Amino acid sequence: MTAPRLDAEAGLIALRAISEPTRLRTLMLLSSGELTVKDLTQVLGQSQPRISRHLKLMHDAGLLTRVQEGSWVYFRLTDNPAPAALLQSLLSRFDANGYDFRRDRERAEDIRRERFERAQMFFAEHAGQWDRLRALHANEAEVERQICSLLDLEHGTLLVDMGTGTGRILELLAKRFERAIGVDTNQQMLSYARARVQGPAYSNVQVRQGDICHLSLADDTADAVIMHQVLHYLPDPARAIKEAARILKADGRALIVDFAAHTVERLRDEFAHQRLGFSNDQIEAWSKDAGLAVTFHEQLPPSKQAGVDGLTVSFWVVSKTGKAAIGETTENHMEIAL
Repeated sequence: MTAPRLDAEAGLIALRAISEPTRLRTLMLLSSGELTVKDLTQVLGQSQPRISRHLKLMHDAGLLTRVQEGSWVYFRLTDNPAPAALLQSLLSRFDANGYDFRRDRERAEDIRRERFERAQMFFAEHAGQWDRLRALHANEAEVERQICSLLDLEHGTLLVDMGTGTGRILELLAKRFERAIGVDTNQQMLSYARARVQGPAYSNVQVRQGDICHLSLADDTADAVIMHQVLHYLPDPARAIKEAARILKADGRALIVDFAAHTVERLRDEFAHQRLGFSNDQIEAWSKDAGLAVTFHEQLPPSKQAGVDGLTVSFWVVSKTGKAAIGETTENHMEIAL
């Protein structure tokens, strides 16, 4: 595939924007993950107005993407193919272990570590709620094993995690794709997710605040979409499935992981569940309305420790083509016995 190219004017503007020491150091930092203006002032030891000016010049030159979440603004390297290819080519020619670059990277890692620790404190305060919910369904490791199996693509350009929550799915699957994007509305959960997938190992991962029923992604761009334990929080799950269909490529695959229909009413009050799970007929009907077809359905029963309120976890693979998505599997339903 031919590398995307910039025209002469855009190329010169980009090169001029790069040709300054602080801007080069900033680009090297952002190649390992997104950072805020405050983060960059701390790492580079310069004033906020000065850093903001550098960021604006690079943003105007098409080298950076700016994302606002509440009062915080995150910057990351552009996703636009032509300037992204230019940056990748140029930055790869610098010694990442040179003194300034290495020192900047170490300071940035300290900031990310502190952010992760703060996020862990928030999550620890709410861990009791999550633990009580996990106790009601199948072993989490088995659920994750099934997710990895059902989205075992040989190669993927883009994974979209709709309702990313803690970012665990990104942590599990992002390395299989060139890019992975997690979207969620909750800022505190996003902080946890972002801290979880920061650093060079996750340079292909982005976490964004947004409405999963109105994603800021183009049509037909995602190779894989996952909605893991998110539909039961939505008043209108069908809208999220339609949005997944919109962004999914023609040969792409979406995975829905959620509870099978149940009658545990207390989950509405204790965990703000809008829906008490879903039947296979519901998911099939919503998928059909969205132009998708369920190609695979399986269920994981609750663990023996869950008791009478145990919840069954269901997995649905859906696609636009309707072709079987799991190797040579032709069955449309199966139940896994633990």
